[in-house]
Amino acid sequence: MAAVSATQSQFSENVTWDSLKRAIAASSGFQRWRAEQGESEVAFEASLDQLVSRYLRETLETLAY
Repeated sequence: MAAVSATQSQFSENVTWDSLKRAIAASSGFQRWRAEQGESEVAFEASLDQLVSRYLRETLETLAY
């Protein structure tokens, strides 16, 4: 039973991250950040996961400073 519960929890986390990722990617802040990165740099990023993670990391670093 614990394996089923762990699987359900992981599925829920994945669904939550996917929804959050899409919302962030649609935001004006993300769109502006992506435009500022330049096409060559953005082209190296393979996935939306990587782009959103990088955006969040850089945004939090800026806020922490």
